[in-house]
Amino acid sequence: MMFLKKYFLNVVFFLSQICFAQSTDDLMLYRKDIQSITGKNTVTITSYEKEGKHYIYAGGYGAIDIYALEVEGKLTAISRHELYKQTGPARGMVADAIGDSHFLFVANKHGNAIETFKIQANGTLERVSLVEDTNETHLGTAITLQVIHMKNASYLFIGGLEETPGLSSFKIHPDGKLTHVVSMKDDDNIHTDGIIGMFSHKIKGKTYLYTSGFQDNGVSSFRIYDNGTFKNINNISDNTTDRYLTGAYPVTGVTLGENNYVIVGHRHHKYYKRGGFIKRPNFVYHGDGVSVFKVNKKGALVPHFVLKDDEKTKLQGQTRIEIVTTDTNEAVLAVGTRDDESIQLLKLTKEGILSPINYLETGYSIYYGLRSHKIEDTNFLIAGSNRFDLKKIVSYKISPEAKKNEQILRHLVHLKFKASATAEQINKAEKAFENLKNEIPEIIHLEWGLNDSEEGNSKKFTHTFTLTFNDAHGREIYLFHKAHIALVENIGPIIEDVFVMDYWTSNK
Repeated sequence: MMFLKKYFLNVVFFLSQICFAQSTDDLMLYRKDIQSITGKNTVTITSYEKEGKHYIYAGGYGAIDIYALEVEGKLTAISRHELYKQTGPARGMVADAIGDSHFLFVANKHGNAIETFKIQANGTLERVSLVEDTNETHLGTAITLQVIHMKNASYLFIGGLEETPGLSSFKIHPDGKLTHVVSMKDDDNIHTDGIIGMFSHKIKGKTYLYTSGFQDNGVSSFRIYDNGTFKNINNISDNTTDRYLTGAYPVTGVTLGENNYVIVGHRHHKYYKRGGFIKRPNFVYHGDGVSVFKVNKKGALVPHFVLKDDEKTKLQGQTRIEIVTTDTNEAVLAVGTRDDESIQLLKLTKEGILSPINYLETGYSIYYGLRSHKIEDTNFLIAGSNRFDLKKIVSYKISPEAKKNEQILRHLVHLKFKASATAEQINKAEKAFENLKNEIPEIIHLEWGLNDSEEGNSKKFTHTFTLTFNDAHGREIYLFHKAHIALVENIGPIIEDVFVMDYWTSNK
């Protein structure tokens, strides 16, 4: 009997692994909702589950917007909270529980401060602490935050891009207030000049922190102690052959089986056009790649694998890497890019090998605003853009790809103009819509016409515009293209209603 039970469990486990592998090999992103933000743009996004409710926090210049996320991916705006000095942006945000309370910690980049908000029952925020930069800390141009729970206390680790960079540790008190523990100033050995990514691993009772150095092009490992102090373990610099750490940016990690990995992305310095921003301008560009490091028994990073960007991937300008889902054998990652304007899904095996799954060209650049969140059995990605003209936040569901077999996509837009709209205004709207095909090359065909139905069921809609795309990427690029955003803003005041439908067809 025991033999049969063991055999049955092994079969179930084997089948579950097959199903997981099959489902991860063809995953794709599907947009579920778009909502407006009140801030000037979206710089960073985080999420939090409290008492069965799911909240999204979108930080940008001047404010944090809060949304409820529903199981179908719908976003509902809850409230808006202004940042200290109303500047920001909220460059780094992390939510966590400290004792019985729940807090959102915010790195106010241009406010040179760390703001702590208590998360209320409905997801709204109440500021309970504000810590400004001093000569002893490294909070100027604060960017990245990491909460680490130790045996007797919890600590907030902070890094950024200030002129005198370094890594700082603060003790988090039960009321959310912060007390400075220690700071380590950057030097020629460690990589803490421009910490844009951090991740912590707990391995056999010991805690380690890993940081990226954007300006000094490398990654560093630290041992964290119970009192919040820390010690540097090892440092790995970029080279011009097999490492891709110039402009080291996002950092995340995962444990698969007995192996602990740290994954590091980079936005190469060649993508920065602003003079004087890059401290080491004599860089060499030998491509873009996502690096996998294995953590050894001492907590140090060891170079393990690199997935290089090629014609099948979208990895130029990596700014955020999120872990979507894991099991004991593999993990699914999402990479947000600023220069490829895409979200690339990757698979990481327990052997530490990365491979591409699928990507979606979002049509907008991602600065730091990408967050993975799970509700029940559904995985979502929430994304936003640093573009000041967009002012949107988008939810995507991650599910197996629906093959379209060379079909094309038609996008129908039906418009009803206000009675007050003049003939001249309507004519300008028609020409502006028609001109989109000259502004957006992904539109392979555009036609429009006036309603000619005599059935009486047109509900006063007078205009229909039909746009054709080769694939879903084209639709996304069109939707978030600057020309389309400008069109919506310009004709919005004279539109009474709009009705949109999309469908796939083999009829070319």
